[in-house]
Amino acid sequence: MQVVHGFTSLPEHARGSVIALGNFDGVHQGHRHVIALARDLADETDGELGVALFDPYPRRFFAPEAPAFRLMSAHRRNLTLGALGVKRLHILPFDAAMAKMTPRQFVETELVEGLGVKGVVTGADFRFGAGRAGSTGDLERLCAEHGIRTAFAELHGNGADKVSSTRIRKAILDGDMKAAETLLGAPWAVEGVVKHGDARGRTIGFPTANLTLGDYARPAYGVYAVRAGIDGETPARPGVANFGKRPTVDGATELLEIHLFDFAGDLYDRTLEVEFHAFLRPERRFDGIEALKDQIAKDAQAARATLTDASGPA
Repeated sequence: MQVVHGFTSLPEHARGSVIALGNFDGVHQGHRHVIALARDLADETDGELGVALFDPYPRRFFAPEAPAFRLMSAHRRNLTLGALGVKRLHILPFDAAMAKMTPRQFVETELVEGLGVKGVVTGADFRFGAGRAGSTGDLERLCAEHGIRTAFAELHGNGADKVSSTRIRKAILDGDMKAAETLLGAPWAVEGVVKHGDARGRTIGFPTANLTLGDYARPAYGVYAVRAGIDGETPARPGVANFGKRPTVDGATELLEIHLFDFAGDLYDRTLEVEFHAFLRPERRFDGIEALKDQIAKDAQAARATLTDASGPA
């Protein structure tokens, strides 16, 4: 998959795609429904399947101090989009100038002059232009003036509600990793570089790799059965992780601590991609290190059993 930043000075071969347009945070089941519809339209028009998204997310641009909300790293997003058959990803810079564009200016500047698209597909609730003034009806009308085909995906349901990033963040916050996986189409995962910590885990027989979550959505504080890939390796290794502030050792900073089963290598400064498979228990304070050590052993056993039941030997 080719990744193209910006929308000016595009070579001719990068123009003429049929794009799925949106934010695509998490590339969840609703997003996949939009991309599938774009693939059908690309086949009809003999165009290449593309995706166009905004960077930074408009939500972060307008509210830079808003709580962390990201569902997926750019790296994992791009791999997922490529696996779905997307040939070209356009990353559109969302800045003050774009934020002020009218719906007509957005279509003419970005889609017609900039990307030169053959078709545009969005969700039925897509809004665009200054003040979110543009509807899908406006997008259809404005694109038609330039011979651009459009299609709109009905809200993709899962149970009683539509699949949405908001619903997935709520599942993650509740520790409901099975619901998050169902909505995403894959286990929820975070990616980060392992940092040096206080090495306390090593002294009690459970060495951990420590990650901070940055702008990722926050899961419930507690213990999880996880799998982690080291520097992109597959298959991911089974393990147990705690996310929280470590009240037993008077921790003050949120930290994700991952213990990989049957692994003895050095993970400092290496990249881990950690998949959350199941919530095991809430974080709590223990009466000393020995009690904590005993509980970690039980947590590790529970995680091994959970991962074995889910997908074969752990």
